[in-house]
Amino acid sequence: MSEAFEILFQASFWVAAIRIATPLLFGTLGALLGERAGVLNLGIEGIFVAGAMTGWLAVYLGAPLWWGVAVAAASGAILGLLHAVLTVTLALSQHVAGLGITLLATAGSHFAYRLAFPTLTQPPRIEPFAPVAWAWLEAVPLLGPVLAQQTPLTFLAIGTALLLAFVLARTPLGLAIRAVGDDPAAVESQGLSVAGLRFGCVVVGSALMAVGGAFLTMSAFNAFFFGMVSGRGWICIALTVFASWRPLKALAGALLFGAFDAWQLRLQTLAGGLVPSQVFLMVPYLLSIAALLLAARRADYPRALMKPWRRGER
Repeated sequence: MSEAFEILFQASFWVAAIRIATPLLFGTLGALLGERAGVLNLGIEGIFVAGAMTGWLAVYLGAPLWWGVAVAAASGAILGLLHAVLTVTLALSQHVAGLGITLLATAGSHFAYRLAFPTLTQPPRIEPFAPVAWAWLEAVPLLGPVLAQQTPLTFLAIGTALLLAFVLARTPLGLAIRAVGDDPAAVESQGLSVAGLRFGCVVVGSALMAVGGAFLTMSAFNAFFFGMVSGRGWICIALTVFASWRPLKALAGALLFGAFDAWQLRLQTLAGGLVPSQVFLMVPYLLSIAALLLAARRADYPRALMKPWRRGER
């Protein structure tokens, strides 16, 4: 038992936890931004897949790594634009439109992969982002050795969380985004465009989701393969509620899930096959469900979430 808890004090454990948390943080921030504006995006799972595939494919075809990230973000933005047209302009069901986006993006990505590599049985490899390994960062006590082994995309995710927290809490744009998710009529009465704000949040949020997918193929792994997203999009939807639509709580929630997941992987090794691996695989999800239930009771939902808006309505 003591060995199980000693894991929590190992630097390698926290390196893995932060690495697992990074794509979840990108996805949660993207979902949070759209929902703050009143639009639920269940297309996140497919957008993850599209970002993972397009970013990796761009790098494989010769683009620099950061260009691959940009390509992934662009693919997510395009899918977000489609979702916004369906849900904001046409006022269709956000649930149905989001699931349709997931099916479209997942199937389209797999089709494009098979079209590009019809005969390959093993996915081609790329050279992924390397850990930053900054000497000055490694010298920082406690956190330094852990953060120095992360890739630049992890720092981008953390920086995005801090920036989004500042924008939502301290700027007129953030006030408008929060208002459009709570009272679109008040926003329209101030001469602001409800549709424009919602479009912008969905498109930018979807781009962030796709960058989370790109992290999987360009930092965590070095190839694209089917099933690699493995439900991370749905976890992000739950983490958004856990975070009460606050970016800094989203950062904490992603780290918490990452720690649970990294812990169960090491517990499997300690058990030595005495306990079925499926039991350990359930641990992070069960603990996350428990945390979600506790947080959801106090969650302050955007009051206009999933409610279509037509100009001039009251």
